Amino acid sequence: MSGTVSGTVARLGMIRAVMNSLFETERLRIRALVDSDMEGMMGAYGDLDAMKYVGDGTALSAEDCKRWIAITDNNYRTRGYGMSCIVLKGSGETVGFCGLTHPGNQADPEYKYTLHRQFWNFGFATEAGRGMVAYAQNELGLTRIIATVDAGHTVSHNVLRKCGFTHESTGPEEDGSATALWSIK
Repeated sequence: MSGTVSGTVARLGMIRAVMNSLFETERLRIRALVDSDMEGMMGAYGDLDAMKYVGDGTALSAEDCKRWIAITDNNYRTRGYGMSCIVLKGSGETVGFCGLTHPGNQADPEYKYTLHRQFWNFGFATEAGRGMVAYAQNELGLTRIIATVDAGHTVSHNVLRKCGFTHESTGPEEDGSATALWSIK
């Protein structure tokens, strides 16, 4: 009986995830985060190589990911957008996460993304980014979107360029690193 109940719960979680779809691209479905994304978030944000160029370069803890889901829920309620889960259309497998945030309550929405390592170098970051930009402009009516990235992270610079972002400036950080500011207007 418990197998039936857990199977039903899993199916309900999948139905909720599909119903929360924001948009689709050729290979991907981008949907709002759900609580069951916690494991996928830990796989991506807990990977030190994936986090090398994010924030202070440390992996996020389970508590950090849980807090991020709660913040994202609030962002969807108050702003109509937030972080999202990137899933493969055919399998439903989690590729990574992307979305629009306002770190520190900054005025401009900021595009952020990260992918599970096994999905690097397949064009998924560009595909999700182009879709998110189109969604932000066409569905949400956003006219300016920014992205910040470590000045040395050339892969992300290339992704942003392919998504239509333009480099605005590069400036120093307190820790001695440099951050590049990109935008779409």
